[in-house]
Amino acid sequence: MGIMKLEQVRMRSGLCVAALLPGALAGWLAIATPLHAQPAPSAEDLANFNVEELFAGTCGFCHSDGGRVAGRGPQLMGDQHDDDFLRNRIKNGKQGAMPAFGASFNDQQIDAIITYIRDLKPR
Repeated sequence: MGIMKLEQVRMRSGLCVAALLPGALAGWLAIATPLHAQPAPSAEDLANFNVEELFAGTCGFCHSDGGRVAGRGPQLMGDQHDDDFLRNRIKNGKQGAMPAFGASFNDQQIDAIITYIRDLKPR
């Protein structure tokens, strides 16, 4: 339908697109789920959780070979920091060096990542 026809239809019906936008936006916002309001993972999700895939897809960009060698970030295999340090670093990052993942990972995922790091062995 051409612009002129659309304008004619709008004028005849008294329908104004601008009048529909607030309702459409409110409807969209009502069904949209904010990222921070995502439900906690179910027991099934945690049972099917693959930390190696999570690490490769998120951390592997900087921590090469699954964390076994240095890349853009340090080698994690053999890391001597305690678990609290690693948990804090994963959650809060390090300014200018590592992004914070506290909003991306839940506590179970962070604990699994720490266990993954502790269990790293040379290939």
